[in-house]
Amino acid sequence: MNAFAPRTPHHRKADAHADALLRAELAELLPPPPVPELAPERDRELRHTVLRTALAPGDGAAAHRPRVRRSRGGLRLGWIAAPVAACAVVAGAVVLAPQEGPAGSPGRVSAGQPAAPEAVRILSGAALAAAAAPAPDAGPGGYVYVRSLVAHAGREAAGGTATLPPAHQREVWLSVDGSRPGLLREPGAADTELGSELPVYELDGPGATPRKTTLATAAPSVTNPTHTYVAALPTDPDALLRLIRDQTHEGEGDADQRAFTAIGTLLAETWAPPKVTAALYGAAARIPGVTLLPSAKDAAGREGVAVARTAHGEQTQWIFDRTTSAFLGERTVLTETTSAGGAGTVLGVSAVLAKASAPAAGVLPKG
Repeated sequence: MNAFAPRTPHHRKADAHADALLRAELAELLPPPPVPELAPERDRELRHTVLRTALAPGDGAAAHRPRVRRSRGGLRLGWIAAPVAACAVVAGAVVLAPQEGPAGSPGRVSAGQPAAPEAVRILSGAALAAAAAPAPDAGPGGYVYVRSLVAHAGREAAGGTATLPPAHQREVWLSVDGSRPGLLREPGAADTELGSELPVYELDGPGATPRKTTLATAAPSVTNPTHTYVAALPTDPDALLRLIRDQTHEGEGDADQRAFTAIGTLLAETWAPPKVTAALYGAAARIPGVTLLPSAKDAAGREGVAVARTAHGEQTQWIFDRTTSAFLGERTVLTETTSAGGAGTVLGVSAVLAKASAPAAGVLPKG
């Protein structure tokens, strides 16, 4: 049985608080399990990476046993993912830990040199196309709707190489200003409310009685965006890149890769105004190590040209339509051998199918 989880990853203050809370809860309420932790890079791809301590009414140890919910989030479309278990092993399956490091190598990073001229040309074309696109019509009180196809690799708890399942549809409704809960809908699973204050139990210290509280939603930011926040981002690429670097400065790994990942998530998961989208492409063109791939396919099988960046044995690819320069989707591919597989193993793939405004969560856009 495989469990599938989002690839690569954003960091948030709320996640850091949740992680500290989780460690205290597990140390106090459960015997230490022989379970590996999720890599930090995986955690920041998830909206709320926290184990809920749901204390059931009644006495005894059973009333203090945390209930675990497993992630149904998608590939790097992850800042709106459902709450997930912070343990890597669930029901005999293990989520794929990224950035485990290529065998015999600390991991190569395509940094230092400026973005390749061919990649800059593709990103410049995408910026021009985005600047000429219609502006979003999502208004106050409404929702932004994003429909996509996603697939993300997993492997058995006993080990082995990663396997990628068929892509499945993923629908998301997000409040324009973040004032109301959003919704995540995927086949075969119950709808998941997003963005609301989440109930948790805090421990004030060893031996303390768990205290009921809530995990408040983090303030809007590059890694926790609302439509309103994205619409107000700088339209100057240099200023925008400085802001993105500032808001993604924490975390492990390559700082340029963190910025590249954050921009990719904004492109895939938000519906930015034309000038902001154009600035995002301009900012990406200023990141060292961005290269061109002549051909790549998204989760829907659409072939296009891609720009990519490699860090620590993994390559993140953004795929564009050759004719219109529209953003199609993403792929994450191993470039060196890891315990998850050999070079060329696909760890995740997505395809953006539709972005539109909706009147309410769960209600499909008109037309």
